[in-house]
Amino acid sequence: MALKNPINMGNINQLELQNLREIIGSHQNMATKYDFYSNQCQDPQIKQLFKQSSQDAQTTVTNFINSLK
Repeated sequence: MALKNPINMGNINQLELQNLREIIGSHQNMATKYDFYSNQCQDPQIKQLFKQSSQDAQTTVTNFINSLK
């Protein structure tokens, strides 16, 4: 799901830009950690839960980046 309104980079201030970087970075970090956790799990259900969480976090990152213009 993409953002409803694209983010016009020319209309944001430094604080908003810093917040976007933090949100995107946090979700990238979550994706990496969840992927790592999924690779450590033996239980197939928990492994799948972490894998799906990793994919969801990466989708959020992709959607944010694609919404920047």
